[in-house]
Amino acid sequence: MIRMDAENLHFFEKASVPKAVTHFAVPMMLGMSMSVIYSILNAYFLGTLHNTAMLTALALTLPLFAAIMALGNLIGIGSGAFISRLLGEKKYDDVKHVSSFAFYSSLAIGLIVMGVSLPLIGPIVQGLGATPDSFGFTKDYVTIMVIGSPIVVLFFTLENIVRSEGAANTSMIGMILSVAVNIILDALVIFVFHWDVIGVASATVISNLVASIYYAFHIQYKSQLLTISIKWFKATKEILSNVFKIGVPVFVMSIFMGAMSLIFNHFLVEYGEQAIAGFGISSRLLQFPECILMGLCEGVVPMIAFSFTANKLRMKQTISFTIKVVLALAVVFGIIVYLISDHLIGLFTNDPQLIEMGSYILHVTFLSLFITGMTSLFTGIFQATAQGTAAFIMSVIQGITLIPVLYIANRMNGFQGVVWSLVIADAVAFLVGSTMLYVLRNKLQPDLDSLVH
Repeated sequence: MIRMDAENLHFFEKASVPKAVTHFAVPMMLGMSMSVIYSILNAYFLGTLHNTAMLTALALTLPLFAAIMALGNLIGIGSGAFISRLLGEKKYDDVKHVSSFAFYSSLAIGLIVMGVSLPLIGPIVQGLGATPDSFGFTKDYVTIMVIGSPIVVLFFTLENIVRSEGAANTSMIGMILSVAVNIILDALVIFVFHWDVIGVASATVISNLVASIYYAFHIQYKSQLLTISIKWFKATKEILSNVFKIGVPVFVMSIFMGAMSLIFNHFLVEYGEQAIAGFGISSRLLQFPECILMGLCEGVVPMIAFSFTANKLRMKQTISFTIKVVLALAVVFGIIVYLISDHLIGLFTNDPQLIEMGSYILHVTFLSLFITGMTSLFTGIFQATAQGTAAFIMSVIQGITLIPVLYIANRMNGFQGVVWSLVIADAVAFLVGSTMLYVLRNKLQPDLDSLVH
């Protein structure tokens, strides 16, 4: 008889809420922050070559990586939330079907992306907004990422489904393994082999492959509930609808984020390469606290999903505690950045104009850190509780808002307007999310009265 791991079950059902949130969220926060550290180190290693065009290429390719990652999250987050809800209902055979579906469908999607994109490398690089100086470097990066896309998609899928069964530490070890391999390879390809951008892109793909093998081994040989065996593969209407009603909004949101980054770069081009490079560096620095907050909010999704089908009162307590932690972290990170922003940008460049622009972008974007944390939590709640429509609205609202705001702000206030448009779009997403959560409160939490008394 299939049983759930006793330790995972204890944290899902019995442990105090702060202890359970710590168990699920801290590994995710550490893992995601490690991935940001490697992203920052990518920029740092390339920065040692003192070639602004290479840093520009790295910034321009962020939307492409976001799109490939989005496909992994399409299957991974959709399957993961469904697996956690099935665990709450103790439907263990269904969990095996969903995990096998996730493994093979993510590989298939990655292969399709590679087949479609390879003949279109030139147009993709032009679409990313490469300047004449950065075109060759951008093309090198794009080519390697397209070839490696099946591996990258699989990595993000497996990380999510491992976490969905409560194996938060295994999820973290896989992410840290990926980062460690990436850092070692980055140093080798830049300082020893002198492969610059091609080397950095290759290091990313190889590190994702190493972590994917680790996750696949865990799923097949260590997990009681998950499998990558083809004999459990099923693509029933129930599996497809449950995976895609949550996965598609996640995918759309990631694509919108990539598109927003792309549109943002096109607006910044008129303010010079320093503006694009400054945004690239400050974005990577902002990713660190953002990923800590997202790690917290994504880390608690399996717990919210499990409790949604098993114990709604515990779900409400989990959400309340998480909001307090988001607020505390946002305040701490905000204070740090306001004190040392110039020094942070100065780690990557000695160009005074680049330091000034990057520091300004950091100051403005950090204003919305609590808002982006809360927006991530709203999205996580909607994913965990299978509210597909609400999750979809959250996925498009920021992008839909940003485009007109960006156009108007650029006309009215130039460079400063472009930077502030991000904060305005975040604020709109926060208001929409909090409104939807209020409207859905009775559906999500019928035990609300028992909390008040």
